[in-house]
Amino acid sequence: MNFKAVLLAFAGFACFSTHDVIVRHLGGSYSPVQILFFTSLMSFPLVTIMLVRDPTQGNLRPVHPWWVALRSFVMALGGMCGFYAVSTLPLAQVYSIFFTVPLVITMLAIPILGEKVGLHRAAAVLIGLAGVFVVVRPSGDTELELGHLAACGAVCSASVQSIVARRIGREERRVVMLLFPLAATFLIMGASLGFVYKPMPLVDFSAMGVIAILGFLAAFCLVGAYTYGEAAIVAPMQYSQIVWAIIFGSLLFGEYPDKQTLIGATIIIASGLYIVVREAFSGKSENTPVLRTRTRAFSPGAFRVSSVLRRNPYP
Repeated sequence: MNFKAVLLAFAGFACFSTHDVIVRHLGGSYSPVQILFFTSLMSFPLVTIMLVRDPTQGNLRPVHPWWVALRSFVMALGGMCGFYAVSTLPLAQVYSIFFTVPLVITMLAIPILGEKVGLHRAAAVLIGLAGVFVVVRPSGDTELELGHLAACGAVCSASVQSIVARRIGREERRVVMLLFPLAATFLIMGASLGFVYKPMPLVDFSAMGVIAILGFLAAFCLVGAYTYGEAAIVAPMQYSQIVWAIIFGSLLFGEYPDKQTLIGATIIIASGLYIVVREAFSGKSENTPVLRTRTRAFSPGAFRVSSVLRRNPYP
């Protein structure tokens, strides 16, 4: 079963990587606000599919309105930051920064979830963050760009969204957890669209639809992966995106990651894997916030995987 889970996870993250290639291509012509607005718009019918069989009774009133509002806002902010970072930075570099999400989740779990982080995981977080400096090297031959700050903003937003979902997800209806962030993204981007809008040919409009479909398919593959396999096996598969980044970056954009980017990515991945293994096998954490984070938080079409897996044996 774990082999099937691994294949599904690989397929899911391959969809996410292809999703980013299209965002990168469109980002050369359009603002992230415009891309995110139309992607969100086209994601509504796809996400509705996941809500048709929602068995829970109730209305659209959130149980925790302020937490839902915060999560919705950071999803919109994270989407804009993530799309901008993908549009402006080399894929291998931006993925290396995105890989720090487990590290930031580990830190945020302390004040929000009351999680206790021991010396080993704290050291892994510090080592992983040091890897970011190796990748970005602000004092080296690479200048710190707005894209780097946007990537860090996407990481923080994704981490906050995941932690809040862990805190309130068992009490909020799935329709609230799915539709409110998507609606917030659509409305916030729509309010800003007039400042950045550029007319689009049909092919580019269709490409935005493909972005929404790929995000949905990626999340659907992850549902299957977590259904058939253990979280400790599936979670590390996200790092396969660095392979896709090298392949797509070199073939489509002429980007070849340098030695420091690869070294920094290795440090970040190793620290993230250590936290995953620590949570899975130490038996010392009741919350396991990293293992329970399953959704790529800044892709509008990527519905919240864990809401579909509430009865899964590997919660």
